[in-house]
Amino acid sequence: MIHSWTSYNKLPPCQLGVSFVHLLTSIPLLFLRFRYVAVGNEPFLQTYNGTFLSTTLPALQNIQSALIKAGLSSQVKVTVPMNADVYESANSLPSGGDFRQDIHEYMLPIVKLLSDTGSPFTVNIYPFISLYIDSNFPAEYAFFDGNASPVNDGGTYYYNMLDANLDTLVHTLQKNGFGNMPIIIGEIGWPTDGDRNANMEYARRFNQGFMSRIAGGKGTPLRPGPIDAYLFSLIDEDAKSIDPGNFERHWGIFTYDGQPKYLLNLGTTNSGRLLPARGIQYQENKWCVMRPNARLDDPSVAASVSYACSLADCTKLGYGTSCGTLDGKGNISYAFNSYFQINNQLDEACKFPNLSMIVKTNPSQGTCRFDVMIQPYYGGADGRLPKQLGLVAAFALFLLTFL
Repeated sequence: MIHSWTSYNKLPPCQLGVSFVHLLTSIPLLFLRFRYVAVGNEPFLQTYNGTFLSTTLPALQNIQSALIKAGLSSQVKVTVPMNADVYESANSLPSGGDFRQDIHEYMLPIVKLLSDTGSPFTVNIYPFISLYIDSNFPAEYAFFDGNASPVNDGGTYYYNMLDANLDTLVHTLQKNGFGNMPIIIGEIGWPTDGDRNANMEYARRFNQGFMSRIAGGKGTPLRPGPIDAYLFSLIDEDAKSIDPGNFERHWGIFTYDGQPKYLLNLGTTNSGRLLPARGIQYQENKWCVMRPNARLDDPSVAASVSYACSLADCTKLGYGTSCGTLDGKGNISYAFNSYFQINNQLDEACKFPNLSMIVKTNPSQGTCRFDVMIQPYYGGADGRLPKQLGLVAAFALFLLTFL
């Protein structure tokens, strides 16, 4: 595998897309059907300060050329998932929608390529983010219960943010000559921790409301038909960047060990609820906590906690979170245990100087769960990924990083 990967790694950048598509077509993935290839993810986010403005279109063209050469362009469509901030409204209503002025010249050729190839416009929409960044945002407008005061746009009424946001995009595409372009919601969801508005009840309420709309085939005022959408996400990601906020690691509808977080009917089971993962093997029931006789004013506390959190996950700590009611020692213990578990309970991972100890009594309190890590798993029965799939994973990671 290493030899094969090295040969791919030496290819000129212009051939990477072609080689990757051919690599995928050579693998017998009997239970998968590729519909789209996503080139990057939200490349025009304002926080990127224009880093990918000039490279996104060439990358898109490269992948499209690869699909054509592989004979897949009629089966697999290329797209670029965009954040909803690529468009805005001059009058704060959907009808005023247009692409942001600073990226307008970059968006049009991308949208034209998508239109010419019969590909969809993909957008990620997160009503939670609006609530997170604006304390005055009307919370009920984020949900689908009809409890919010509607927004009147020239006689068209919008009762939730999703409809208003998606129709702002529809107006934007219409205004620029692409009114019939199909739209996909590439990501939509609600986190369960890391912020006061990121909790189980809000996540259940939002995701169930959204899935009920999907099941009912209900669209927006301008696009009343069924919505093509992808719920984000399947499982929590404890190493995801938290630059946008601590909530970023808690989008999953399942916990890290495959257990449903809340009741959610996706319409896929007779029980009307999510099914838990079975046969999960956990490590030993032991935790790393702060010693009872350790002092909060010990000069090594701050550095030890900072070290643990920088290499583990402390995003459940803070105001309004599931562990927000812990006292000082509880917070320190949580940080130590997170580091201990992520290092597979190695004794060396619980040796914070004169501060920590391993216990076998569960220190969880109320809604704050002190996790026990699952047993490590490395892929195949022999602990390795199958050769071909390992190559695909490595090549996909390189290609996405390159793009």
